[in-house]
Amino acid sequence: MAFLTSLVFVILAEMGDKTQLLAMAFATRYRWQTVMWGVLAATVLNHWLAVMAGTYITQFIPMNYVRIAAAAAFVLFGLWTIRGDELDGEDKATKYGPFWTVATAFFIAEMGDKTQLATVTLAAQFDHALPVWLGTTMGMMVADGFGIIVGIVMGKHIPERAVQWFAAVSFICFGLFGLYQSLPGKLLTAPIIVGALIMLTAAVCLLSRMRNGPPDPTMEK
Repeated sequence: MAFLTSLVFVILAEMGDKTQLLAMAFATRYRWQTVMWGVLAATVLNHWLAVMAGTYITQFIPMNYVRIAAAAAFVLFGLWTIRGDELDGEDKATKYGPFWTVATAFFIAEMGDKTQLATVTLAAQFDHALPVWLGTTMGMMVADGFGIIVGIVMGKHIPERAVQWFAAVSFICFGLFGLYQSLPGKLLTAPIIVGALIMLTAAVCLLSRMRNGPPDPTMEK
């Protein structure tokens, strides 16, 4: 269960994410095999650190609080996915060879990224660190491999927004279900639920408009 959940959620989190865009950018300059090996090396180390952090958290925080925080985090991951990511120069060439360039760039880009935080959250939810680590690592490889093959090798474009919306809705629904299961019953009143859904809908609309950018003034003429 821990492995499959980690695999699926990291694949969803990585679709349209900055590190997937980074894989596609590197694949235009380097052999795709080199890019995949660099991604694997960076992910193995980065996600192992994330799993250790998530496991460490449960030693000091009651599990029910962890579940509530994890569910809320998945809602935030969904909103983050709607907002989208852009590369901030991580794909620029360096003085190192292709493998170390890719591995270093991926490790840095993944620090504090949505998929790393999802790994921390998943590790805090489950008791077994190894399945979460293997699942999130494989999820990264599947998602980035998909991005490279579809976007570069096959010369086609990923329907980025459609995939991001699917991932975002999946995250939000999973998070809302987790909150419903974990929050005390006295908080699950109709006014609070309705108010929370209204605020969530407003946040989704705002982030979607921010992602699309302001209207082009030339189109209004």
